[in-house]
Amino acid sequence: MESSSSKMNHSLKCNEKEEYRFDPTNHNKFKEIMSTTPIRKDAWGFDLYQYEGFWCGSFQFEGMLSAQEHFKPQPNQVILSSTPKSGTTWLKALTFAIMTRFHVDESTNPLLTRFVHDCVPFIEMNIRSSPQKLNLDVPLVATHIPYTSLPKSITNSSCKIVYICRDPKDAFVSLWHFKHKMSGKEEVSAMEDVPLEDALEFFCQGLNACGLYWDHLLGYWRASLESPEMILFLKYEDLKNETVFWVKKIAQFIGYPFSLEEENKSVVQKIIDLCSFEHLSSLEVNTSGMVRSEHGIMQDGVNTHKFKNNAFFRKGKVGDWKNHLTPEMAKRLDQITEQKLAGSGLTLNVSPNG
Repeated sequence: MESSSSKMNHSLKCNEKEEYRFDPTNHNKFKEIMSTTPIRKDAWGFDLYQYEGFWCGSFQFEGMLSAQEHFKPQPNQVILSSTPKSGTTWLKALTFAIMTRFHVDESTNPLLTRFVHDCVPFIEMNIRSSPQKLNLDVPLVATHIPYTSLPKSITNSSCKIVYICRDPKDAFVSLWHFKHKMSGKEEVSAMEDVPLEDALEFFCQGLNACGLYWDHLLGYWRASLESPEMILFLKYEDLKNETVFWVKKIAQFIGYPFSLEEENKSVVQKIIDLCSFEHLSSLEVNTSGMVRSEHGIMQDGVNTHKFKNNAFFRKGKVGDWKNHLTPEMAKRLDQITEQKLAGSGLTLNVSPNG
């Protein structure tokens, strides 16, 4: 396994968080493209741009265009993909821990002191104007970009892609909570600003960043059927229920399999414990740190709005939608799921209504 570990520098470090470096040439070029695309508002009143068949926020749009033009993956690059609030943070932590275990252990891993999303950056968010920021010791990045809009440098390469999806009902409820925090509406009373029923209408129409939920996962699902050696399609509920099995599966798929000796030394379980919701959500970096919101006031190309890192750690439970959705709302989401996935061969672990 030394051959895999030699893929990284031995002086392991996380991607240091850098301020966005404004590039007026790129910014103006992307603004010109954005000026010709259809615009709608999301449930919170933020602009969404329709591009290549889906909707995306302005910050995400510019980042995606930059990634399509500039991103150059490393030969051994691993890409983690998902829609927002589908298990992204957990998948990032687990995969990062798998890939760094030869250089650090559960007591020295950077995840203990650095925010997960700093250790594993989003190509369309963290590095919009500075592609060189991807020269990481760990060849691991993430994205919410739909498969058909990924940079050709990814789809035409040997990059391994790990995709995770979730019961749309849980994904929607989690997104609803997250968006309020993301937009600065963290008080309980402010939750009434966008009623759940209204937010559901936008969700079902795909008027969210990354577009229609079902189209997003179907894009990666179909690609995984065509290239199963390149794309691993995961379900959040499976990862929760059979964590050991799927952590080993991820490690094998991306080229960092666990040895028998490691398994005997409980390395797999140590990684799972390190990356558990209970552990990560209790760390100081994840309770007191701040991250920039996708939606904020732009000053010289800099997004000025921030919100707390702990917004990424709400519950992490399967079936929490039952505490929020009415039977009618749940039924509507389940019906769309059934209709959209019909004939695809894909089934989701959808918890029953009632």
